Amino acid sequence: MTIKTPILPSKQQFAKIANQPHELDLEAICVFMATGFFMGGDTYWKDEVCLLPGHNHSIDDEGFLVNSKPWFRWHYTPRAITFEDTLEEYIQLLTTITKEQVGDNPVILPLSGGLDSRSQALILKDLPNPVHGYSYSFQGGFAEHEISKDIAQVCGFRFSPYIIQPGYLWDCIDDLAQINACYSEFTHPRQMAVLPQLKAMDGVFSLGHWGDVLFDRGAPEQTTEADIIPLLFKKMVKPKGMELAQQLWQYWGLAGDFTSYLMGRIETDLSAIAIDNVSAKVRAFKTSQWAHRWTTTNLSVFAAAHPITLPYYDNRMCDYICTVPEAYLADRRLQIAHLQQDRELARITWQDHKPFSLNTYLYNKAPYNLPYRVWNKLQREGQAFIGKPYVQRNWELQFMGAENDQALQSRIFNPDFHSFIPESLVQDTYQHFLTTDPVHYAHPLSMLLTLSLWHKQNQTSL
Repeated sequence: MTIKTPILPSKQQFAKIANQPHELDLEAICVFMATGFFMGGDTYWKDEVCLLPGHNHSIDDEGFLVNSKPWFRWHYTPRAITFEDTLEEYIQLLTTITKEQVGDNPVILPLSGGLDSRSQALILKDLPNPVHGYSYSFQGGFAEHEISKDIAQVCGFRFSPYIIQPGYLWDCIDDLAQINACYSEFTHPRQMAVLPQLKAMDGVFSLGHWGDVLFDRGAPEQTTEADIIPLLFKKMVKPKGMELAQQLWQYWGLAGDFTSYLMGRIETDLSAIAIDNVSAKVRAFKTSQWAHRWTTTNLSVFAAAHPITLPYYDNRMCDYICTVPEAYLADRRLQIAHLQQDRELARITWQDHKPFSLNTYLYNKAPYNLPYRVWNKLQREGQAFIGKPYVQRNWELQFMGAENDQALQSRIFNPDFHSFIPESLVQDTYQHFLTTDPVHYAHPLSMLLTLSLWHKQNQTSL
């Protein structure tokens, strides 16, 4: 049997590896702790592999991987083409892919304050499919759903707003562990909080994932070849996740040191991308690594409700990106120019540059943005003063407060789990989260929570 994986798979597929012991891949787990995703084909086990994207995989009758050969290689082959012609091509391609993917089905469209879902909305606005848009905001946080509501209203879509409540994770964490198989931490997929409501909708999802990476510069200007590995290392690694990974590396007595190991992995995978342009090379690395192993993992939550479609994941879109001059991709130029063709959509706030719109975002700098920044800071401090802290991050809804803390402790301070991860290490991370730096220690704490659920699911195999 041959399995041909897309350039960007919307679902991960796994196969067994012959002549390998059924043992934990401890090095891979350390990378997972540091970054939040597994690299390449890594899994929890030495005798199991996640099939690489853009490959033809030969699988024998017993489910073992025989070999893998790439059918697609990332490249940078820019054409001599004007920006105006490129924009026309992009709009036509996005329209064609979207129409083919959604067919005659009703469409469920997650809307945000960014550009990807707004770009989809502009395409879907002119299609005959009924569209049900929805969005969510954190209780006590920025009202992102208000921007989404404006987008839906302009496009004539039905719209449902949701407020993500504190502590929602604990009612659904076991279901989430089954859905994503613990290949991603649990603090990110907010859609779990409204999964019953999503299941009650009718249609297929149209998801805008990874558009923001494909249609932007891959690396900052002036980045050199020598800068790439340190740049990727910094982008991939969570500082306190790195600390946890190093502690586990030492506890498990692994050879060498973790930093050198991870640097080596990045260097090896990067060397397989034969692109000279630094920005394009970094984009290709990001897409083949954490799009596949992080973003795709979390798509499984949407797929648990309805079929998913992803225009930016389409093979044609990935191949197209390789032929577009970097100058046209940089700074979201194509998406902005597309959206500026609709005056009403362009006037709506761009969340990354709030309170500015797609027409005024270039003014998001001093002194023009100072009044909003002052007002926003006063608002946040005012909420904190009355005992209602401003919520900016997913983990704040799940880890802060007495009830959340009790639910968290019941899972990470478990004698069975401590046979896998020592209690002293868990206690060290937990105490740092409580007393020193909750913002940065939330990541390793969440990773330990993920491991605790994975261990609960798999302890009979250990």
